[in-house]
Amino acid sequence: MASDFDRRRFIKAASAAGLVGLAGCSGGPSGDGGDGGDGDVPARVGIVYSDGGLGDNSFNDAAQQGIFQAEEEFGIEYDESEPDGAGEFEQFQQQYAGSTDPAYDLVCTIGFNQGDALTQTAPEYPDQDFMIVDTTVDEPNVASYLFREHEGSFLMGVLAARLTETEFSAGAGETDPDSTNVGFVGGLDSPVIRRFQAGFEAGVDYASDDVDVTTSYVGSYSDPTGGREAALSMYQSGADIVYHASGATGVGVFQAAQSEGRFAFGVDQDQSVSDESFADVILASMVKRVDTAVYESISNVIDDEHQGGSTTALGLESNGVECVYGQQIGDQVPDEITTAVSDARDEIIAGNIDVPETTSN
Repeated sequence: MASDFDRRRFIKAASAAGLVGLAGCSGGPSGDGGDGGDGDVPARVGIVYSDGGLGDNSFNDAAQQGIFQAEEEFGIEYDESEPDGAGEFEQFQQQYAGSTDPAYDLVCTIGFNQGDALTQTAPEYPDQDFMIVDTTVDEPNVASYLFREHEGSFLMGVLAARLTETEFSAGAGETDPDSTNVGFVGGLDSPVIRRFQAGFEAGVDYASDDVDVTTSYVGSYSDPTGGREAALSMYQSGADIVYHASGATGVGVFQAAQSEGRFAFGVDQDQSVSDESFADVILASMVKRVDTAVYESISNVIDDEHQGGSTTALGLESNGVECVYGQQIGDQVPDEITTAVSDARDEIIAGNIDVPETTSN
């Protein structure tokens, strides 16, 4: 089994992002399987992606951007892995941690669902530095990064509620000012995605007493068909804006928005750019700077300042989460609505709005 995972680590991942097999990818290991460099490489990094893998134009791709930035700025070398499911997380983590040729200075684990596996792996390799995104692993060699998704999602809720009560058209979409609901589509029903939902619902409630949120969890981060069906149900029930936090499943939400002539909100990256074929319906995205967490963890290791045993929370005040308007149509959102979103951001940072992290149902 170990040899099979070793083979897959170098040839399986990144094809969705247009890269060749990892043994030959830019920033990857040398073709001879040796140390991959001349001894001057500042760090070698292994990264284990979450469910859905690369090509989601969202969460995993955002993490990869952090690797790319570190490669460009520091000259690191890296290897990538895309597990087929949660059952493979621990095996990939351990393979990187146990490798001596090459040896890895940092192992990045992307996604809350790697937490259980890393809780087992990290104590077994106390000299290996790890980082994890979206959960906390309380081990001295693990740097944990959390995001205040609820804060950024609150802004999306304000934006959705104000827009749905306004007669507005842009690109391929339009609102119905008589609409009394907006939608939220989640991937896996988990505490992380519940934070997105909780913030979004709170933002809607803050902005309007007359708008409700319809919610659906597809149960996967890689099911565009399920995302499309969930969003179509919402649009056909009167919602004119649907916000998703569902990885590649969100492609289906965008497809539904186009087919129904409505709007959608993206997540993690500016999806009007990363999914530009849907830019005519993506009004805004709740950008979550997973790339920043990956990049900063690598920078810390290079500087011999790994933040093992600590948890870093990134919110609005640090631009760890942001409401980013779509590249094609976002600039058409009325000024009074963008001002309301900006004012809400300021109030959250000032501590005048306490955004909930959990839902009521």
